[in-house]
Amino acid sequence: MSDFPGVRPRRLRSSAAMRRLVAETTIEPRQLILPMFVREGAREPIAISSMPGVYQHTRDTARKAVAEAAQLGLGGVMLFGVPSSKDETGSGGIDPDGILNVAIRDAVSEAGDDLLVMADLCLDEFTSHGHCGVLDSAGRVDNDATLALYAEMGVAQASAGAHVVGPSGMMDGQVGAVRTALDGAGFEETVILAYAAKYASAFFGPFREAVDSSLQGDRKTYQQDPSNAREAIREVDLDLAEGADMVMVKPALPYLDIVRQVRDHVNVPVAAYNVSGEYAMLEAAAANGWIDRERGILEMLTSIRRAGADTILTYWAAEAVHLLDRR
Repeated sequence: MSDFPGVRPRRLRSSAAMRRLVAETTIEPRQLILPMFVREGAREPIAISSMPGVYQHTRDTARKAVAEAAQLGLGGVMLFGVPSSKDETGSGGIDPDGILNVAIRDAVSEAGDDLLVMADLCLDEFTSHGHCGVLDSAGRVDNDATLALYAEMGVAQASAGAHVVGPSGMMDGQVGAVRTALDGAGFEETVILAYAAKYASAFFGPFREAVDSSLQGDRKTYQQDPSNAREAIREVDLDLAEGADMVMVKPALPYLDIVRQVRDHVNVPVAAYNVSGEYAMLEAAAANGWIDRERGILEMLTSIRRAGADTILTYWAAEAVHLLDRR
């Protein structure tokens, strides 16, 4: 007979039913957002080698994925376009007939108001140099010239039917420029999900393949330094002052401390992006038999929710719903 007091925390872990009853952190389909890539002119889905199970969609398969997302009760889809041609200014992102705006119209037509259709608002998929903004004569990203294009891009996406636009380029003043343009064009109801704390991360690597990136150099002069935490709060405050409705931390796993700090600091919804490198890392470990894949997926998503994220952008969104149903 042990002599310690009768407090035994293990009693609350004794069965699956008990663990469900006392779970402090839960994941619901409505909290998950599925990022999707739609490729211009694709006749069949194109596998992304660094992200097993993720594809560049055709317009038809994208519509099917949107319909499935609505049926599963996901919170939304975040659309990225993969154009067949690019130029110095990323004009394809503004063109009403560009692949991203076409994909937005397709998604809204498919799901209506049953699913939030979100659009990445950035030029990097559309520029020949792969940067998130236009370049000046010295080859540097011109912040203020880029803002004018973001404003046009936001209006184009809202005109296509996007419920939510996601400025992700980390240009100073981007939220204010987009909010002013949206309101001026009569889109006061369009929501802005600001990529407020987006870090210059190695974990974006597979995403470059997913969007056929043409990046030359790096983005360290405009995305955040991984060393800095206080700066993230400053960025969040600036975006909220400019009119952001929701804010995001990207990536998620290496920055769970930032997710928690942002969640404690603001009173608006906080999203976190479970990025391509996080996805690829777990998938590779599972493929080698080093980790239980399904348990790993749910543990990873739970950790992001536990850190304080209200919503999670994740390539596992649809599969996670099925895993949760079986748990």
